[in-house]
Amino acid sequence: MLHGIGALLGQATYMWSTGYRQCFDANLAQAGYVDDRIRRTAICEAGKAMAELPFIWLRPADQVVRLVVETQGWEWIDRAHAAGRPIVFLTPHLGCFEITAQTYALRAPSDRPITILYRRPRKAALTPLIESGRGRPNMKLAAADLAGVRALIRALRRGEAAGLLPDQTPRFGEGVWAPFFGKPAYTMSLAMRLARASEASILLAFAERLPKGAGYRLTVRPFEAPLADDMTAAATQVNRALEELIRRCPQQYLWGYDRYKAPHQRAQSDDPGKPGNRP
Repeated sequence: MLHGIGALLGQATYMWSTGYRQCFDANLAQAGYVDDRIRRTAICEAGKAMAELPFIWLRPADQVVRLVVETQGWEWIDRAHAAGRPIVFLTPHLGCFEITAQTYALRAPSDRPITILYRRPRKAALTPLIESGRGRPNMKLAAADLAGVRALIRALRRGEAAGLLPDQTPRFGEGVWAPFFGKPAYTMSLAMRLARASEASILLAFAERLPKGAGYRLTVRPFEAPLADDMTAAATQVNRALEELIRRCPQQYLWGYDRYKAPHQRAQSDDPGKPGNRP
């Protein structure tokens, strides 16, 4: 029912919001998707992603996780645990990204909790709802600020897990410009820095939304290539890995998110090679 309502909301938002529609279409085209069938499906799936949030946040954790009816690649998590290595999960805005961390938290050992980096909502009234919905057993929250980053570092040093949305545009000074579907996008450097500092295993994860409310298929994949020493090169590697993941299920990516926006504060220099200046 929620997904049916969400599909209608997605279509209405696309039709009524000129800015959203232009961003949506431009991002799809940038990635090479010009098929109307993919565009129409993606519009509906974006609405479903919003409509399912009340269920994901408000229902008991065991009920939510039972919706993950198929799992692929969990052995990569088991291997990291067996080796005593912390894990950095990279989960793009693909499918039901809220359910991935909850699934890990419920299935992982109690001494391997996950700490999720999140950005506080602009409307303060929404903060208690989001924090209660995401604050599950074996799952901790860290705000996207200095204290939150320190919490992530401490968690990884204890051999635990950390979860980030790597395709979320960071604030000025917290990223580098790197290609994403062939266009420069300001990309967070935090994931690479955390992985290097803790020698963590980097795993990609997303939960594909199955038709007719049948549940979700969770996929976990390793980030196989060693990270480059140069931060821009490493960010390019991460973006390339995200592209490969998105191309597995392009209809369920949030194409309406302005991935190519510049951070709010910009450097005064005209040098495009410096952070904060668009190349």
